[in-house]
Amino acid sequence: MPNYPANIYTEPTPDVDTLANLGPLAPMAGIWTSAQGLDINPKADGPERQPYIERMELQPIDAQTNGPQLYYGLRYHTHILKPDDVETLHDQVGYWLWEPATGTVIQTLSIPRGQTALAMGQAAADAKSFRLEAVRGSTVNGICSNPFLEHAFRTDRFVITVTIHDDGTWSYEQETTLIIPGQAEPFAHTDRNRLVKIGEPTPNPTARAG
Repeated sequence: MPNYPANIYTEPTPDVDTLANLGPLAPMAGIWTSAQGLDINPKADGPERQPYIERMELQPIDAQTNGPQLYYGLRYHTHILKPDDVETLHDQVGYWLWEPATGTVIQTLSIPRGQTALAMGQAAADAKSFRLEAVRGSTVNGICSNPFLEHAFRTDRFVITVTIHDDGTWSYEQETTLIIPGQAEPFAHTDRNRLVKIGEPTPNPTARAG
């Protein structure tokens, strides 16, 4: 059990400038794009390699407290297309959160297929790479799926590794472990991309007000 304080109600006074307090998430703030994405996903006749184009926006939010716990974070939206196709291949929303007191990084994610997850990891404030994990059945870094996905493409594990590069880009590699009926081994559904900044972030509301 973490060493939580006896007083679980009193809230700290956060810094109004979220962008100055994001720790390892700071280089990710802004608007990004890339046409270099690659998705390897399961199909009936074997794995499919699908290139994709991605636009991701990560905007700072006001600091969040749970009693004495304090998070700074980014609200994000990822939109993904196949090359030369206007139909959405993947859409995802959520938050990236940084807890300075514990060095904890959290990604919450939700997709419009009836699935959500909370992935968690540890990092130094100046880390250039960090790894987060969500596990089926966990009550603190878990995965929740609709009944069909739980039956046909059960997600047992989700891992994402983020790397910040010296040229101002950042990349991610993620692996989703799927249990599929009729397959003897788990399937590693992977996605990776390297993103280039096309727009600066908008300061969070309290920072703008100040």
